[in-house]
Amino acid sequence: MSPTASTGPVRTVRHPDGVVELRLDDPGRGNALDLTTAEALRDTASEVAADPGGAVLLRTTGGSFCLGGDLRAFAGRGAETGAYVHAVASAAHIAIQVLYELPVPLVTAVRGAAAGGGIGLALVGDVVLAAWSARFRLAYTAIGLTPDCGASWFLPRLVGPRRAADLILTNRVLTGDDAEQWGLVSRSVADAELDDTARRTAAELAAGAGGALRAAKGLLRRGTGDDLRRHLAEEARSIAALADGRDAQDRMTSFLAAKSVS
Repeated sequence: MSPTASTGPVRTVRHPDGVVELRLDDPGRGNALDLTTAEALRDTASEVAADPGGAVLLRTTGGSFCLGGDLRAFAGRGAETGAYVHAVASAAHIAIQVLYELPVPLVTAVRGAAAGGGIGLALVGDVVLAAWSARFRLAYTAIGLTPDCGASWFLPRLVGPRRAADLILTNRVLTGDDAEQWGLVSRSVADAELDDTARRTAAELAAGAGGALRAAKGLLRRGTGDDLRRHLAEEARSIAALADGRDAQDRMTSFLAAKSVS
């Protein structure tokens, strides 16, 4: 049997060995999240959750994992900026919640840049693999915004409050190797090995003792789902409120102008 695949900016590939692959497939935009892509992520994640197979593999195509929110879609909206950002965050947050609550193991594979909301998307996995060349950067405060996609919920639990504050407030960059040493990811691997390692890890989990794996994941997740849901709602409220302000709008415009020059 051959894999079956869907199409669109976010698509699924169902493999005969029980691995269901969820893939962001918009490399020309660095897999950034505008409203269309965020809603596609939400809907595709829900479809995967309804039939997750034995394990789910989350990865992206192109040189970047996910650049977070698409600032080009955010900029220039004036008084409508906050509402648009809230809509994007809310759709992405439903996807994050659905992926977090998957009953089967979730493997994420991070190549290239994971920034902004891409951080939360990467960290939602049970097993998180990163290429040595991966670059993790929160970047929110640099454009006058606060974290979304669960970044401010996952980070303190993974690396501790002190290091989480460092990452969020200073926007320092971690390589894949740094991320492993900090406990942000499960392990880092050579770039050329990332896809094979991620695919093999997901296949081994899908072939494992399904009942035990589901039960073990349930124990790990017990009592945290509602906490994450409430936190995601507060993240969406905060980032939308700041996006309506002049400071954030000016910073986003300046950031995009600098990018176009470079």
